Amino acid sequence: MQAAMTGGRRLALGGIAWLLVGCAGTGGNMESAEPGRLPPCPSSPNCVSSDANDAAHRIEPIAVGGDPRATWQALVELINTDPSYTVVERTDDRLRAEARTRWLRFVDDVEFQLRAEQGEIAMRSASRLGYSDLGANRRRLEAVRRALAQRSG
Repeated sequence: MQAAMTGGRRLALGGIAWLLVGCAGTGGNMESAEPGRLPPCPSSPNCVSSDANDAAHRIEPIAVGGDPRATWQALVELINTDPSYTVVERTDDRLRAEARTRWLRFVDDVEFQLRAEQGEIAMRSASRLGYSDLGANRRRLEAVRRALAQRSG
């Protein structure tokens, strides 16, 4: 009986994973189309970006109050100390990282770009696989926004 339940759970989890992955997407494409902008989101609903023009993919950038470099440094420290992130590339004004989802361990691509002159940090999070992320990328970036606000508040 226990073996049958375990097999049923595995089958259910496998089915859920298959539904989430479904059609493998290119949401993780991190090649920017324009200098100074984040890469565009694909048409699938598994990406959010501050540079997106449509409401489904658009997320507001992080507003920088005060010293932009201090806020940027706080963001870098936040990402570096969060075990769900692995920093892939970092420059003075750009941070690229991989984020692992908690349950199924999917890898998502996350990017932040300091735009000091505009008083903001643009951000993007995109799933590498699947069609829908069930809002995971938006929740991830909103959590970063809240964590930064708590650090500065």
